[in-house]
Amino acid sequence: MFKQILFFIASTLVLKGAATESIPKRPNIIIIMADDLGFSDLACYGGEIKTPNLDYLANNGLRYTQFYNTSRCCPTRASLLTGLYNHQAGIGRMTDADNEPGYLGRLSDNTVTLAEVLKADGYHTAMSGKWHVSNTIRQKTPQQQMAWLNHQQDFGPFSPIDQYPTNRGFEKFFGTIWGVVDFFDPFSLVSGTEPIKNVPANYYHTDAINDTAVAYINEYATSSQPFFLYVAENAPHWPLQALPEDIAKYGNTYKAGWDAIRQARYQRMIKLGLIDPKKTKLPPSIKEEVSWQNNPTKEWDAKAMAVHAAMVDRMDQGIGRIITALKKNGQLENTLILFLSDNGASAENCAAYGPGFDRPDKTRDGRPIIYPTQKQVMPGPQTSFASIGRRWANVANTPYQFWKEESYEGGVHTPMIAFWPKGITVSKGGFSAHVGHVMDFMNTFIELSGAKYPAVKNGKALPPSTGISMVPSFHNKTSSGHTVLFNEHFGARYARQDNWKLVATRRDSAAHLFNLAEDRTETNDLSARYPEKVRELDSLWLQWAKTHQVR
Repeated sequence: MFKQILFFIASTLVLKGAATESIPKRPNIIIIMADDLGFSDLACYGGEIKTPNLDYLANNGLRYTQFYNTSRCCPTRASLLTGLYNHQAGIGRMTDADNEPGYLGRLSDNTVTLAEVLKADGYHTAMSGKWHVSNTIRQKTPQQQMAWLNHQQDFGPFSPIDQYPTNRGFEKFFGTIWGVVDFFDPFSLVSGTEPIKNVPANYYHTDAINDTAVAYINEYATSSQPFFLYVAENAPHWPLQALPEDIAKYGNTYKAGWDAIRQARYQRMIKLGLIDPKKTKLPPSIKEEVSWQNNPTKEWDAKAMAVHAAMVDRMDQGIGRIITALKKNGQLENTLILFLSDNGASAENCAAYGPGFDRPDKTRDGRPIIYPTQKQVMPGPQTSFASIGRRWANVANTPYQFWKEESYEGGVHTPMIAFWPKGITVSKGGFSAHVGHVMDFMNTFIELSGAKYPAVKNGKALPPSTGISMVPSFHNKTSSGHTVLFNEHFGARYARQDNWKLVATRRDSAAHLFNLAEDRTETNDLSARYPEKVRELDSLWLQWAKTHQVR
């Protein structure tokens, strides 16, 4: 177990004047969000990756089969934190500043966060991990930017300080302000608002995030107040970097190739009862020039997915330490833990991006970082920046099509686990078809805590939350959730009404119509058969876009 991070927060581990009390009547609340995790990566969702701790939460809680994100890292975080659609929250695309209200690249001043709402109602609030909802500051020249990324020069704050988590309701924060990290020596790492300028030699970021979460839990155990903890993992987002002992567990796992792993996942999902094969058919694999058998880089590709699995495995180990801390402190029974992913697995080829903006070209000690465009170095170590690519992303999102950035189910459909022994009354280990969305956490937590969503902030009216409470799904297997949902990201978009979904990709503006009640994997386009439904959903989407700051 890594404990290296504790020295960063040692000075904050005593609460002055706090009273010791048994489990509070109001639940503690923990959100754990993975980054670019595929729908079927976890064992409890059909994957072969070893995730015993998340499996424990699932087998003693509730798994959702229709829970949605906004298809990309920072937009999902904006929606989750504010209880609004992401454009309303100010992040329609990424974190570059824009003058348009839906594209500020940061959380709008005209929003409140979960932490702000719960803190006002007496909750302790803390966060560890990836922030990624504030404007990124860039240096004047590429040379300066690279020196900054390589830890050779200090240019000050990574975003405006007033946009840091501790200025948006979190009492404590340890993590990165930006999105992409070197897992062995992350850029934009801070404690509170203070930059952490050096990390220990054995540092690994996933361990640091989870060990910090454990430290917060242990600290708050001495308080009579409940706590809200947001654990925003960076894993398994690229670059593919993991510890050798974790990679070794999966050394042979992926040598069977894309199609064999995908088919095995699909069969396990059926066996689990997670999907109905009559309504959820496995689409053909994406078309590529080579099969696995004829793949000249199969050794590299198998290793890439092994590193991805190792990153998920290490995250699960840390979640196990979080569960253990709650047990030790007698707080597990009355803690609501929600686990999800910010979007589907990523098909991005990060090697093609090369160094620049948020990607270094050297380690702190001067070793060159290779972006293996020709797969010339293996993924895994600090000196390689690689990603799993399209074929493995397609596998990770089994049985759904497409991936991160797209509005098809493979991009916007997240695994979601709810665990709360004292508060969830439906059968343990079951599934919920409740249609939920990350913006629902706001109204869910308000209902559970008794907190109030403010109507006004700084003299200005706040938009009401567009989410709905998930609490009915904790007690009722037939809870329906949203009847209408929308999404837009770089032109990729969908409108969903009941089980009808109209969807278009980033690169193809043509809209396709699917009946999710019969076709969960979006394989049978019904747009030609039901043109009136296409027009209806298109009209709904246009109205939503007009009223929700979508350009």
